[in-house]
Amino acid sequence: MPEEFPVDATSLARVLIYSHDTFGLGHLRRSRAIANALVAGQPDVSVIIISGSPVIGNFEFRSGVDYVRIPGVVKLANGDYRTLNLGMGIDEAAALRGDIIRQTVESFRPDMVIIDKEPTGFRGEVMGALDRAKARGARIVLGIRDIMDEPSRLVPEWERKGAVEALKAYYDDIWVYGLKDIYEPLAAFDLPRHILDRITYTGYLRRGLPRDPELNPHPKITKRPFILVTSGGGGDGEDMLDWVISAYEADPRLSVPALIVFGPFMARERCKAFMERIARHPCLEALSFDSKLETLMNKATAVVAMGGYNTFCEVLSFNKPALIVPRCKPRLEQYIRAVAAERLGLVSMIVEQGGRRDPLRMAEALLRLPNQRRPGDAIVPGLLDGTDAVRRDFARWLDHRQPPIARSHAAE
Repeated sequence: MPEEFPVDATSLARVLIYSHDTFGLGHLRRSRAIANALVAGQPDVSVIIISGSPVIGNFEFRSGVDYVRIPGVVKLANGDYRTLNLGMGIDEAAALRGDIIRQTVESFRPDMVIIDKEPTGFRGEVMGALDRAKARGARIVLGIRDIMDEPSRLVPEWERKGAVEALKAYYDDIWVYGLKDIYEPLAAFDLPRHILDRITYTGYLRRGLPRDPELNPHPKITKRPFILVTSGGGGDGEDMLDWVISAYEADPRLSVPALIVFGPFMARERCKAFMERIARHPCLEALSFDSKLETLMNKATAVVAMGGYNTFCEVLSFNKPALIVPRCKPRLEQYIRAVAAERLGLVSMIVEQGGRRDPLRMAEALLRLPNQRRPGDAIVPGLLDGTDAVRRDFARWLDHRQPPIARSHAAE
């Protein structure tokens, strides 16, 4: 018989959030925002984030939130994967990750499980954990961003992974962190009515300033008007940064300085090459990485970014004029989001023409940017209600759920 432990009367709920991605910061930062929202005002809630990110320890979490790091994996240019650090094959690494996730579920005994983006996880690694959580009566939620990819790519990808079957078998609810009027990420699927009824469009996730100040001093240019140029994680931001730097090199009219933040995943050689160019220009400065980028964005006069989900949420939250330079490969997610946002008057966007990034076109866009309309000038009902909507849903569930059963460290 398993050894049973009485439930702590002060423990309202335990929540586990799975964030599969290692490359980039998007999934981790979204999971962090959700975790911090769930424990805000709920001091007796505990949240564990499971992530393969090597930089998760650099981020600030509220009291009640902790994390378990699983071995990282990296997606290669040809679509294959390899382990980030371990000397083992990807299948063996995925099995190891799955074992850790399943053991975490068995030990932590979550009352709610939130899976970010991938219904079956990386190579199906969460399925065993979902079986255990579902058998115990946990609420299973899929959280997805507003846009994942164009339907012609997303549908076959989900068919290959068995994602729709997993939705039907495991998931009680689907949270879409966006607005239905902007985009319906699951519209291409012929989902049954009972699945459609589980979808809630929360609105975008509002972001706030970090509670603790950044210990490292910011560059001097941040003491006067400046443009923040951020490539997010940086692993795929080289083209955008090159285009902005080239614009400053080509057009002397650009007098508002720019602070360029590379991101933790940009290759060291590329950072070095960019730094050599930046050092030669009086209006450019750079940082390698800032885990509290919200502070810099709040200070900035305007923002240039690729348009990933989290940066877009920050642009909206801090009401900054923004120029979006979306990535178009390997996914069209950022491009689709930028087109919709520009249509609503939230941002402006620029894309290369005929495979060419004209420095003078970028310079003209940068010259217009400081005087551009702010996102708050556009009236979009519910735009930034995401965090509040998640918190309200969670509070209602706490009020109406069945009392938690005894937790055990052994399998039932």
